[in-house]
Amino acid sequence: MASLSFAHHQFKKSSRWFLSQNQSLAPFGSSLRGFRGPRLLVRGSGSGQLPIAQSQSEKSCSYEPKTDLLKAMAIFAAVATGTVIMAISHSWVAANQDVAMALLFGIGYAGIIFEESLAFNKSGVGLIMAVCLWTVRSIGAPSTDIAVAELQHASAEVSEIVFFLLGGMTIVEIVDSHQGFKLVTDNITTRKPRTLLWVVGFVTFFLSSILDNLTCTIVMVSLLRKLVPPSDFRKLLGGVVVIAANAGGTWTPIGDVTTTMLWIHGQISTVETMKGLFIPAVVSLAVPLALLSLTSEASGDGPDTSNVMASEQMAPRGQLVFFVGFGALIFVPVFKSLTGLPPYMGMLLGLGVLWILTDAIHHGESERQRLKVPQALSRIDTQGAVFFLGILLSVSSLEAAGILRELANYLDTHIPNIELIACSIGIVSAIIDNVPLVAAAMGMYDVTSFPQDSEFWQLVAYCAGTGGSMLVIGSSAGVAFMGMEKVDFFWYFRKVSGYAFAGYAAGIAAYLAAQNLHSSGSFSFWILNYDIKKPTWIP
Repeated sequence: MASLSFAHHQFKKSSRWFLSQNQSLAPFGSSLRGFRGPRLLVRGSGSGQLPIAQSQSEKSCSYEPKTDLLKAMAIFAAVATGTVIMAISHSWVAANQDVAMALLFGIGYAGIIFEESLAFNKSGVGLIMAVCLWTVRSIGAPSTDIAVAELQHASAEVSEIVFFLLGGMTIVEIVDSHQGFKLVTDNITTRKPRTLLWVVGFVTFFLSSILDNLTCTIVMVSLLRKLVPPSDFRKLLGGVVVIAANAGGTWTPIGDVTTTMLWIHGQISTVETMKGLFIPAVVSLAVPLALLSLTSEASGDGPDTSNVMASEQMAPRGQLVFFVGFGALIFVPVFKSLTGLPPYMGMLLGLGVLWILTDAIHHGESERQRLKVPQALSRIDTQGAVFFLGILLSVSSLEAAGILRELANYLDTHIPNIELIACSIGIVSAIIDNVPLVAAAMGMYDVTSFPQDSEFWQLVAYCAGTGGSMLVIGSSAGVAFMGMEKVDFFWYFRKVSGYAFAGYAAGIAAYLAAQNLHSSGSFSFWILNYDIKKPTWIP
């Protein structure tokens, strides 16, 4: 499982990997939701061309000063109006805190959703939204001291997630810069379409259980460019990568950011999550693979590999960095279990070890400074981390004001089935970023309502992770695939969405069946023991 929040900068960061494969980056235009930056063009022809930025003349042609002026005036007018209303209607804001916060959150979230059309970066919108919401909360709270205490508590929880993400992204970036992922990708040698379908799917599935979905997708789609020539089958394999990346991230606490959020805040634990969600995650991938294996694209001859390009050599001691980096990621849950400390401490420990290691093995190698941690820190997705900060602080303000609790009570009254609520979160996550959805669910329901590792929290982890596969814009993995392979929304909807939905529904059915079987087995065991002790009570 997977989120649009990392798609922009981490995508640009990871593009270095497939640039080394001499791949053209022309597909990455400004039409993708979640991407920002100058459009890339290719000079010349052939597969070995590198993208270049737009020329000054092209930039001047696309520059529209009137539009920019109108946007600036609109922003100024909105800020001025909000300031005047806040100053004049201070008493109204205090009396109608819930309405004011709901309006602010709706406007801010609309700005995040339509960031591409508005040309506003969603990280900036998220920060403004968070500050405005907490300002309203300070006005509506019984006292400013109470609002400050609530903000300090929320900041402590949010910072744990941000530190965890920054540490994890840096470790992955270091491994990536050493070409460590070649140990995985170079071992895929089959060219039979049906076999390749399953191999790519399950390699992505297990890789995504450790890496974030976006990095995993970029690595695997770049591999497909070496294995399969441009064709509908290669696009179909890319769709499998999206489904597998989102499914693989749901059954481990470090595989998807939403699962990590639930794990850090105590809604799920490591062992129970892996036990409870592994089979549903496998089913959510196996069902689409089985159905896709019956299609005409998967039953043809193997692809022509005569034009496969040579791979770049792994950096010196890249294997060592790969194993230490992966070991650091896997050790995080173990560290939490052994010490009881928050997971981000284990992630920071792994980063520190990798930092010392890279400094030692590259000491005196001035030409390999980019392989060290200081340079890796400049390439990670800090913008994505800031976006998480804004979103999570915004949601925490709604929780502090009691709005999420009121929403939870409304859902309990009108939708008493918790399975249906969790499934709805997954379906909505195909359209809306799953991070605020899960954050809202965490604010609506706490561990007193649903204890740790309860059916509700595990279903939320599964549904929020895999639901994004149903639309190409529903996850960072889908957005990256859309740009890399020039896939449009409707092609994915026709060719992949139906299979993704079938896997999503089958995974839910598998989870509920396993839970019912477990409950029935426990009940039968209790009856058997009771019959032995009190045989006269059982006819």
